[in-house]
Amino acid sequence: MDELYAKPGHLLRRAQQISTALFTEECTVHDLTSVQYAALVAIDENPGVDATRLSGLIAFDRSTLGGVIERLEAKDLIYRRPSEGDKRIKLLYLSPAGRDMLVTVTAAVERVQERILEPLRPADRKTFIQLLTQLVNLHNDTLPSSLRLVVDRETAEDTGAPSAVTDGNTKRGKAAAGRKVKRR
Repeated sequence: MDELYAKPGHLLRRAQQISTALFTEECTVHDLTSVQYAALVAIDENPGVDATRLSGLIAFDRSTLGGVIERLEAKDLIYRRPSEGDKRIKLLYLSPAGRDMLVTVTAAVERVQERILEPLRPADRKTFIQLLTQLVNLHNDTLPSSLRLVVDRETAEDTGAPSAVTDGNTKRGKAAAGRKVKRR
């Protein structure tokens, strides 16, 4: 069993279980999942985003995201409006209750992050985040629901590195690995 317990895939699965358990402990009272929280943050930072773009912003499968959006709308945390240019496209906005939820749940979400890293020494926390970010970025294109990243152009210019193209069909993960990134 020692060989299994040392495999990166097994360790990542266990880390996900721990993260989910801690999020559930801290946020059950708010009736919010980690994916719903991510969607609220993305909609707040990108008012008028459509579901397809939202799936890229939070790296979540588009077909499954529909249910998340429906639950957020049923809780009156978001609302949809048709796009001016194409009435078939629904744009997503945070409702006042959604904004209040983000304010209310922020302390609990921060506690989750602290609890995840708490067992590590401070220097190891920083290293862990750097390595995990690098690993995720390098594997970004592995999944159909990959996070859509762009390299911060200022950082790219400072380091002499080329900036990533913002087109969704480019190699995003490897171009962004190890560099400051932001959501598209």
